[in-house]
Amino acid sequence: VQLQASGGGLVQAGGSLRLSCTVTGMIFSGASMGWYRQAPGKQRDVVATITRSGISGYADSVQGRFTIFRDNAKNTVSLQMNSLKPEDTAVYYCNADVPGGRNYWGKGTLVTVSS
Repeated sequence: VQLQASGGGLVQAGGSLRLSCTVTGMIFSGASMGWYRQAPGKQRDVVATITRSGISGYADSVQGRFTIFRDNAKNTVSLQMNSLKPEDTAVYYCNADVPGGRNYWGKGTLVTVSS
């Protein structure tokens, strides 16, 4: 199983970025997917999740600014990030949670928001 994240970069505060994660080696439609982030010196925290049936959930800090969506035909989960803030700066990781307890992580993509 491989999760390949892309779309990170440098953006000014107030700007937007879209992260994408393409999954191979498993039945994508059967997995709950999520985006997590880890800022320097901090623990990895959940940002957004989306279930197999498309129900999404968000951390309070990103509610209303970020949107997670999935395309089962393309084995892709994306995170649209708007109104970015400097505190959103982190390495963002894609996660797949498969029934039966298996869990997979991508390598992460860096998002830097300048003030």
